[in-house]
Amino acid sequence: MSRFQANLLLLLAAAMWGGGNVAQKTILEDIDALSAAGLRSLIAGLLVAPLLLFVEEGERGQKGWWRSLFRVSALFALALVVQQIAYLDSSVTNASFLVNTDVVITPLFAWLLMSARPLPSTYLAVGMTFAGLCLMSDGGVAGIGKGDFTALLSAVIYALWLVELERHMRQFGRPIATSVVQFLGTAVVALPLGALNGGVTLPGLYGAAPELVVLGVFSTALGFGLITLAQRFTTATHAAIIVGAECIFGALAAFLLLGERPSTAALAGGAMIAAAIVVVALSGRSTEPAVVPAQS
Repeated sequence: MSRFQANLLLLLAAAMWGGGNVAQKTILEDIDALSAAGLRSLIAGLLVAPLLLFVEEGERGQKGWWRSLFRVSALFALALVVQQIAYLDSSVTNASFLVNTDVVITPLFAWLLMSARPLPSTYLAVGMTFAGLCLMSDGGVAGIGKGDFTALLSAVIYALWLVELERHMRQFGRPIATSVVQFLGTAVVALPLGALNGGVTLPGLYGAAPELVVLGVFSTALGFGLITLAQRFTTATHAAIIVGAECIFGALAAFLLLGERPSTAALAGGAMIAAAIVVVALSGRSTEPAVVPAQS
């Protein structure tokens, strides 16, 4: 797979996440945030797990595999849960924008943790994205509320996850096994905590069923599965910027389904982010994978 193809997969994942942001908000009318995160992850894990019998690639039993996988899975679970909690007090539009500040944070972590110095075009794209996010959040992050702050916190965790995921996939591969452990690990952690809060009832589960299908099948199984696969052929920085399109898709879905109306400044910010995505996608266009295959 070329880096350009991997970037296209990331854009598709962003579309799935953006559309799923509406479901992340409306599902809280029926069940609690921890149970929502756990159930979507359980559905995704059960859907992806059978693929282990037919398709998998990468190194098996290589030293450090489980330790690396634990770090990746723990960051994934924490980011997903914190993001879901943010929707308790934040609008779909605001949360979509603020979670995607990981676009700005990821290059810093990639540089600090992996010595991955960004390309000049990446500096341009990050600057454009940051300016776009400021416009879309109506002037920046000053004075944000509890839900918006929680969305920002999830962005920091997602940025760390992207960097660790890139390192893990480059060394070990095995995207399907990685996805399954991330999904089921999140379910194992989140579902008992949700049960302790008494946030799930049979009527609640019935009411949340449509959102669980959207979140479990598309946003989680397909969305995170695609990014896990793509991370072996592109960089964490490129991934963060491209999936920043999530905020555009999320704002559009909120506009159509929930009646949220972004300001003119937010629309201008969305256009700027779209331009930044194009810059990054084109700069990564190549016919060779962006990674050396894992060695035994």
